Amino acid sequence: MFKNLFKPKPVDFAAPFKGRIMTLDEVPDPVFSSKSMGDGFALEMLEGKVLSPVAGKIVAVFPTGHAIGIKADDRNEYLIHLGLDTVNFKGEGFAVHVVLDQRVNPGDPLVDVDLEFFKKHKVSMVCPILVVNANSRKIRLLKEGVVQSQEKDFLAITA
Repeated sequence: MFKNLFKPKPVDFAAPFKGRIMTLDEVPDPVFSSKSMGDGFALEMLEGKVLSPVAGKIVAVFPTGHAIGIKADDRNEYLIHLGLDTVNFKGEGFAVHVVLDQRVNPGDPLVDVDLEFFKKHKVSMVCPILVVNANSRKIRLLKEGVVQSQEKDFLAITA
């Protein structure tokens, strides 16, 4: 009877792009793998169209295009960091489609990423996705392998 009370409930979050799911521990960057910026997970980017994973408001757009912050209507705050060390390219390889304070819905275009450009420059396109206001809540992945763009029910946030 009480078994389902403790089962993690998937969060209303859709994969922002097609990618291979990874825990933060697997991210080859100590800033993210140590969770010093917050808890979350990562997707190794397999397609370069980044779509909004949630309904909410854009709360951060980095001038270099390498990261977007979204405050979801459910009050979770997400930081989508596109690739590792991509900030060093000063915006090259990114076409940003949103602005600060813009309202977005799931599936709205956020950023186009030129994967060939980053592949040519030998840049890792492992993309940490952090829940910056997770506090003591835990991020749980409910699936392994590859998620399709806008796929749901692979992420849970537990108390």
